[in-house]
Amino acid sequence: MRFKDAGHMALVALHVLPLAGHVYALDLNVDSQESIKDAGKTAAYNMMTWYTQNGTDNPGFISRSWWTGAALFLACLNYWHATNDTTYNEEVSIGLQHQGGADGDYMPSWAIGIGNDDQMFWGLAAITAAEYNFPNRPSGDTWLTLAEGVFNNQISPQGNGWETSICGGGLRWQKQVWQPGYTLKNAVSNGGFFMLAARLAWYTQDDVYSTWAEKVWNWSTKVDMVNTTTWAVADSVSAGTGGPDGCSLPDNSRWTYNYGTYLSGAAYMYAYTNDSKWLNITNSLMESLFTTFFLPEHGGVITDWQCENSDRCYIDANDPLFKGLTVSWLADVALIIPPLEEKILPKLQVSAQGAANSCTGGGQDLCGNRWYGGYDGQNSMENAISGSQMMSAVMLKFLGSYSKPVSTATGGNASSDPNAGTKQGSQSSESTVFPPITTADRAGAGILTVVLVAGAVGGSIFLFSDT
Repeated sequence: MRFKDAGHMALVALHVLPLAGHVYALDLNVDSQESIKDAGKTAAYNMMTWYTQNGTDNPGFISRSWWTGAALFLACLNYWHATNDTTYNEEVSIGLQHQGGADGDYMPSWAIGIGNDDQMFWGLAAITAAEYNFPNRPSGDTWLTLAEGVFNNQISPQGNGWETSICGGGLRWQKQVWQPGYTLKNAVSNGGFFMLAARLAWYTQDDVYSTWAEKVWNWSTKVDMVNTTTWAVADSVSAGTGGPDGCSLPDNSRWTYNYGTYLSGAAYMYAYTNDSKWLNITNSLMESLFTTFFLPEHGGVITDWQCENSDRCYIDANDPLFKGLTVSWLADVALIIPPLEEKILPKLQVSAQGAANSCTGGGQDLCGNRWYGGYDGQNSMENAISGSQMMSAVMLKFLGSYSKPVSTATGGNASSDPNAGTKQGSQSSESTVFPPITTADRAGAGILTVVLVAGAVGGSIFLFSDT
């Protein structure tokens, strides 16, 4: 990283080496709860060495890719949920609320150039905190309020959310007209919104959210983002020809988390509605995910082959996060629909063993990107996050019904502001004057976008760029 103001390099720690002497052997026995907890503790420790909250004026902000903070906190929440280890809870609590911004919709003024998928991941982190009964902060927005704020912003044209001028519906990848992804509608934005709406329906027991989830699903299948014959999930569609409503044919890119968003959303819709239609969709997407990414040639280990077959996963920092998110959602699907555990757990166990074998780098259990063939030398924050997610997910075998995500019907805290995210702050203003674009950021589709990430921190503005 290059910091315009080198005196504030401690603002965000993106590469902090593990402390001397803190070296473990990531020795995993997937049939032993203590072994998994030990491996999870090591993975979480190595993940958190990349993030330092103490002393920062902007907790939760990660400069090279703002949504990575959401992925990090999701991994921390899953670690706490799986192990009851509260070591990182305070950092998560402070940062997760702070990044919500003034309007409680994860559109903070310091993260200019937000995509709908970036915002959505923060909403998923917030609803995860609510479902796990993660304690709310003593003051400020509750986790449910923050999740509702993202939902309200994403259904609103004023928030550059759902719109029908391209492809007859859907969320754009990116919110601002100056961004190259503005005319593209990608799977992770729409699948993630589908999941968020379904999880809000489950949590609040409110049909407003399930109606929107159904709407997103119907649109996604209409434009063939999700093919209900092959159960393939494409990466994106855009304005063009070949598809319905002036829409292009879907592309052929395949990413684990695109499948995972729709799979998780369908599972929550089944849990909420008890409609067998959603159980059938869940099973079909799950089998497609297994067939597409849990490859026999890699011993059945989950593989984002779109980038792992080359060095792209190392070049693009976002890609290594995808499978970590996906295995965490698989574990949640098994908790929400217990009969599916017998199909999901063996897949998670094989991949967890592969991940453990890859987290052997530098004598400090640093995690590589490929979870087959041992450590591949590709140490990064994102790989560490996914490694931690994998260890938490494989704890599924030892999590009883008490670990099932809660709803307001089963002990969830319903305190919230259902109107969060409707104030429309500066991010939505067409008159906003943007500083020059300086950094690359991507959280989804098969193209790169150049965006700006700027922070107004302590009265100063810091610009960040990757090197």
